[in-house]
Amino acid sequence: MKKTVSPKSFEDALKRLETLTQAMQNHDMPLEEALAAYEEGRELVQYCQTKLAEVEQKLQVLEAGELKELSLEQSE
Repeated sequence: MKKTVSPKSFEDALKRLETLTQAMQNHDMPLEEALAAYEEGRELVQYCQTKLAEVEQKLQVLEAGELKELSLEQSE
């Protein structure tokens, strides 16, 4: 049975991804456990990408009452 990842928040998802990454980099995981960690990590990445896209869309709508492209670079 496949376990579906449902983090409470974006931050929780990132923390879990960091934990999984560190555990996999230590090479101490049996193959089956490493595969499960990889699958969970893939789901967490997808969750984070979805949340970031939602936030970007909201920022675009809120930007000065008109739709503008979000730029994270500092203007000179």
